[in-house]
Amino acid sequence: MSARDADMSTEAAALYTELNDACMVLPSLDDLDQYRNDVRTGFEPYVQRALAAFRGEIDDIEVAGVPCKQVTPKHWSDSSGRCIQYAYGGGFLSGSCHEDLIIAAPLAQMSESRIVMVDYRLSPEHPYPAPQQDMHRVYPELLEQYGAARLVVSGESAGGNQALGLMQYVRDQGLALPRCAALFSPWCDLGNQGDSLAFNDGRDPNLSTPWVDIATGWHANGHALDDPGISPLFGDMKDLPACIITTGSRDLLLSQCLRLARKMRSAGVTCDLRVNEGMWHVFEFYPIPEAEQSIREVADFIKAHC
Repeated sequence: MSARDADMSTEAAALYTELNDACMVLPSLDDLDQYRNDVRTGFEPYVQRALAAFRGEIDDIEVAGVPCKQVTPKHWSDSSGRCIQYAYGGGFLSGSCHEDLIIAAPLAQMSESRIVMVDYRLSPEHPYPAPQQDMHRVYPELLEQYGAARLVVSGESAGGNQALGLMQYVRDQGLALPRCAALFSPWCDLGNQGDSLAFNDGRDPNLSTPWVDIATGWHANGHALDDPGISPLFGDMKDLPACIITTGSRDLLLSQCLRLARKMRSAGVTCDLRVNEGMWHVFEFYPIPEAEQSIREVADFIKAHC
């Protein structure tokens, strides 16, 4: 199927063809450091583009002993400004706060929010539940500093898993929940079930079924894949705050996003699902008009609910 079979911008169509022509590399334990470095190098031009457009300050900080990156837009108010606890993606095996500045920097500016990006530990060196524990440690500190009415949680792909799981943990611990959540193509079922895992395998230039199966094995490390701690899609959605979910018609994880939205709505949670025509997994990572529009819609959702 060509890019022109979908209603997408000229820029997105050209990029889709370019990405499809590239060979998707699978991670390997033998050269994992090189794989992570190659991922970072490949996205570096997009990071620099995001930084060039950003107006504000970016600082490396620690929250509850966990390293974080703090993104503060210009004119943000310490007394009244909202704060987003953000988790980056990469299948729990790659990625970092640095790469996710591609999304976090424009999201901070458009939503007029400070973003605290959690530099959680990665698999296979630190499998489940280590990454989740890092998120759990950060939230109470931000809650004390900003208050629930000024808090939002967000994340993309594996970071969407982290954000969703964090909300379930916070609720179950009796802590105050954030005002809302924003999930970009959340990887919320590590069992990797759903129709799109078949029909979008080979159509999604950013993700493949073999890739997510490798990532699942490293992160789950033998734990049951339907454990809500690993796959929060199987957790209780009751009383969670309003949520926006973005995905695309060619996203390998489209089915997971659809199932999550349906389960949230069945539990009485306000859920705004945005399925973008022709777009692939976390298309917001790329310099195309659709990405800017999607981030702006998420920012508007956050401002409307805070």
